[in-house]
Amino acid sequence: MYAVSVTVHVKPDQVDSFIEATLDNARNSRTEPGNVRFDVLQCEDDPPRFLLYEAYLSKDDFAKHQQTEHYLRWKETVADWMAQPRQGVKHYSIFFGDGEG
Repeated sequence: MYAVSVTVHVKPDQVDSFIEATLDNARNSRTEPGNVRFDVLQCEDDPPRFLLYEAYLSKDDFAKHQQTEHYLRWKETVADWMAQPRQGVKHYSIFFGDGEG
């Protein structure tokens, strides 16, 4: 498994629009053959802060995701809504869900 966690700080007046665009990306990402999980999380104490947690069968599947129409649309749409550049951290799975890496 290959996982990516992305922290996004959104301008407060763009939170609702960001959620809408991100849910579109997440729903479409879940239809990709190599995508296992796509969680959209909003910080309890800082609502303009989000965490996107994505899991793919392989690093190559993540690379394919970054070429999809829905990802490119999301990336362009939300670019001006970010209060600072998003931060992505990539991980290899050691223990995933039911224990399979």
